[in-house]
Amino acid sequence: MRKSHPVRRAVLATAATVSGIVLLLTLKPDSDQGSADAAGAVPPAAAQSPQGGAQAIANGTVTGEAADTQYGAVQVRLTVSGGKITKAEAVQSPQGGQSDQINANAVPKLNQAAVAAQGGEIDAVSGATYTSAGYKKSLQSALDKAKAAGAAGTGNDGGGAGSAQALGDGTVAGEAADTQYGAVQVRLTVSGGKITKAEAVQSPQGGQSDQINANAVPKLNQAAVAAQGGEIDAVSGATYTSAGYKKSLQSALDQAKAAGAAGSGGDSAQDGSAGDASAGDGSAGSGQGEGGGNAPAALEDGTVTGDAAQTEYGAVQVRITVEGGRIAKAEAVQAPQGGQSDRVTNLSVPRLNQAVVKTGGADIDAVSGATYTSAGYKKSLQSALDQAGG
Repeated sequence: MRKSHPVRRAVLATAATVSGIVLLLTLKPDSDQGSADAAGAVPPAAAQSPQGGAQAIANGTVTGEAADTQYGAVQVRLTVSGGKITKAEAVQSPQGGQSDQINANAVPKLNQAAVAAQGGEIDAVSGATYTSAGYKKSLQSALDKAKAAGAAGTGNDGGGAGSAQALGDGTVAGEAADTQYGAVQVRLTVSGGKITKAEAVQSPQGGQSDQINANAVPKLNQAAVAAQGGEIDAVSGATYTSAGYKKSLQSALDQAKAAGAAGSGGDSAQDGSAGDASAGDGSAGSGQGEGGGNAPAALEDGTVTGDAAQTEYGAVQVRITVEGGRIAKAEAVQAPQGGQSDRVTNLSVPRLNQAVVKTGGADIDAVSGATYTSAGYKKSLQSALDQAGG
C-alpha cells in the first residue's frame, strides 16, 4: 500500500477542524436565544404595551392641559369607553391667518392618529410642526390624567351620560375664554345630576358679531343640554365663538364634576353662587314650586354691590338689597351715559331691575335694543349674587 502523502494528511486535518468550527458557530445563536429566554427577555411579539395601557384608562371624558406653541395654544380632550379611547378632539388650536388652513388639515389627522394609536405615540403632521408638538403634549397630559383616574378606580361607566350623572346640582359658571373677537363665558344649571340649562353670559359683541352670535349661541346652548356634556359641534360660520364656548363649557363641567365628586351637590347650589340657582326654572321669585324658596334663602341679608362690568359704551354696576334671603331691590349704580346711551339706559335699566326682583336671580332676558347694557348688567349682577351667596 502506498503511504499517504504528509501534505495530504495536513490538508485533511485542516478541513476537519474548519468543519467543526463552522458547526459550532452554527449552533451558537440557538444557545444565545435560549439564554435570553431563560433570563426573562421579552420577545418582540410580547411588546404590545399600547393595548395594555389603554385598558388602564378610566372611562369618561378628560381634558389635557393647554400646551402653548409659537402660534397659539393646543388643548386635547379624550373620550374613553371600555378602557379604550373612542374619541380625541382639539378643543383649542392656533387660529387666524394660515393657521386656520393648516389646522383644518392637521387636527383631524391628529385626532384620528390618537384614537388609532390608543396613546400618545403619534407622528407629527407634515407642515404643522408646532400644532403637532402642542397636540402631543396636551394629549399626553390627558392620558396621564385618565391613567391616574384608572389606577385610582375613579372612572365612570361610559362617556357623556356617565359624566353627566356625576355633576353636582346647582349653577356654575365656567372660566371666560378669550377669542379673537371677544370673550365667551358659559353658565350651566344642573338639577338631578343633569344639565337643565346652558347659557352664554358673555359672547363677542359689535358689528357682525351680534348677528353671528344671535344665531350661534342659542344653538350652542341647546347642544350642550342635548349632549349633557362638552361633546358639541361648532356652529357653521361661528368658529371663534364656538371654540370659546366649548372651552368655557368644559371649564364649567369640570367644576360641576368636582362638586359632584366631593358630594356637595344637592338641593342647593354648590359653588357660592347659590342665589343664582334660583333661576333654574324661571319661577324663583314667585314662591311656587320646589325651586321657589331654595336658592334665594341662601342669600345673606344686606346690600351688596357687584363688580363694574365694562361694555363698549361704558361700565355697568349693579347693587342688590336682600331681605329674608330674597332680593328685595336691584339697581344700577353705574350705566352708560351720553348721547343715545341716556335714552337706552333710561328704558332698559328699570326693566332689568324689575326682572331681577321678579326672578330672584340672574336668569333674566336682555332688553331689546340694549344688548351691551343688558350684558354688562347681568355680569355685574352675577358678581353681586356671588358675594351675597358667599
